[in-house]
Amino acid sequence: MSTSAASPAPEGTDEARTETGPHALSGADTEAGAHATSDVGAEAGGRAATAAPDAPDAPVLSRGERIGDAALDLLVERGMRGLTHRAVDERAGLPQGSTSNHARTRQALLETAVRRQVQLEARVLTPDELPGAGGGDARVDPAVLVDVLSLALHRYLTDHRALLVSRYELALEATRRPELRVFFDAAGSVFRGPLVAMAAAAGSTEPERHALSLIAWAEGLMFSCAVGSFHSTVPGRAELRTGIAELLRGMLGDRPGRG
Repeated sequence: MSTSAASPAPEGTDEARTETGPHALSGADTEAGAHATSDVGAEAGGRAATAAPDAPDAPVLSRGERIGDAALDLLVERGMRGLTHRAVDERAGLPQGSTSNHARTRQALLETAVRRQVQLEARVLTPDELPGAGGGDARVDPAVLVDVLSLALHRYLTDHRALLVSRYELALEATRRPELRVFFDAAGSVFRGPLVAMAAAAGSTEPERHALSLIAWAEGLMFSCAVGSFHSTVPGRAELRTGIAELLRGMLGDRPGRG
């Protein structure tokens, strides 16, 4: 990827807003009953660019991370048509041409957005911290999996709704761009492996198939809560625990956890 000086590729004249601010990925598990659509926009707006330099706990983001954050914010607020090199420069507070130098083509810009999406999701869902994710012969109590999975899913649904919207924008674009589909699938594989290992550690005799069922259930729930019929009401953690326990019970034939 070239880093030599260049003018941004012409991708429209979309005028982007220039407000920027810190985006903190909270690990707190808050019981939130409902989220208005405006909350998603507010979350996205807060992710753009980097934290104020004089903030005592401000994260130091690389230029690629700042560009990725700004790209995700634009996807949430304006959709795929609003994602241009120029708009990213303005949203991230970078000199004109910076995004073009980092990601010279639209494909490269989309890959930057996907890469940042995966980084932020990993901090919310913490796949490497799932019980049994490291493999090995140690068995894991399914009840523990219910607790861990319900916590991660509830945190995503309540605190990071905008991240769900950008995820679906990128997923839809990947259906139209075969080259992005390959990159999107490869980037997302970091979540599949730990789930397969977790299912095996819980006693699954078909961990690949059961991991797919877990992913499909979670994806369907996230879609419904982000943009579907349940967008105004997010299930509480107790409801999520019950649903996951029922799913694991059907897979494993025992009684993991209690709602």
